[in-house]
Amino acid sequence: MAFNGKYQLESHENFEPFMKAIGLTDDQIQKSKDIKSISEIEQNGDHFKITVTTGAKVLVNTFTLGQECELETPQGEKVKSVVVKEGNKLSFSMKSGIESVTELVDSNTLVNTTTLGGLVYKRISKRV
Repeated sequence: MAFNGKYQLESHENFEPFMKAIGLTDDQIQKSKDIKSISEIEQNGDHFKITVTTGAKVLVNTFTLGQECELETPQGEKVKSVVVKEGNKLSFSMKSGIESVTELVDSNTLVNTTTLGGLVYKRISKRV
């Protein structure tokens, strides 16, 4: 299955505890918790461009599978990482201990699971 497409956030689990753990303020969390972000994925072979629009904030990350890249976090921090693809999963780790796995579970459902220590934040998005 191809990752290409636009996906709108349908639901998420553990949003507030996870955002607090990564350093967002209570005000930032309250302002963003009910916004249905849109993720657009453009895949061309091993090259990806992922654009996430959350309200007025737009986050764009580009990378080539298996090569070191610089990714921007939702807090605006730039981190170096390597994204790998296994089947229908894209995954990467950051020095801060955060691990992220994005899985295309079927042709219309994208699930992103981000882990920090024992805290797991899950986002479920549907193709639009």
